[in-house]
Amino acid sequence: MLRIALYAGSFDPITLGHLDVVRQAARLADQLVLAVGVHPGKTPLFSAEERLRMLEEVCQPVTNNTGCTLKCTTFADLAVSAARREGACMLIRGLRDGTDFDVEMQMAGMNATLAPDIQTVFLPASPTVRPITATLVRQIASMGGEVGAFVPAPVLARLKAKFAGKSAP
Repeated sequence: MLRIALYAGSFDPITLGHLDVVRQAARLADQLVLAVGVHPGKTPLFSAEERLRMLEEVCQPVTNNTGCTLKCTTFADLAVSAARREGACMLIRGLRDGTDFDVEMQMAGMNATLAPDIQTVFLPASPTVRPITATLVRQIASMGGEVGAFVPAPVLARLKAKFAGKSAP
């Protein structure tokens, strides 16, 4: 049986923290589906298409090294619904700290009720990437701050292009 894992998020933009989770998840699954959440009430920095391209560019080499296949897609409904459509048996969730754990445990409980056949798998962030959030990256970059230590090089280039009038992402 093919082990398919779904890792859902906004990935706006993809950070080294996300990449850390992808690296770990690729060792657990035969196929990893990265699902970009698209919600009409939110205004992301990058379009869904841009986020999909970044994910493919940055994550494909990581999954290739493990033998895990990569698929990138979007979803606008529940993560468990997206997981079912993809045939996933696992939902991947990254944990940075105790606050993440509390929130993720509640979500895992709700998801287990909605989809008892899909297991939530928590992956702890490596110590070097624990403080990184996409929200902080966007905020720092928008104010001209240096974010090269928080994102992969291709993402940094796209952030620089988005904020070309600012000092130095």
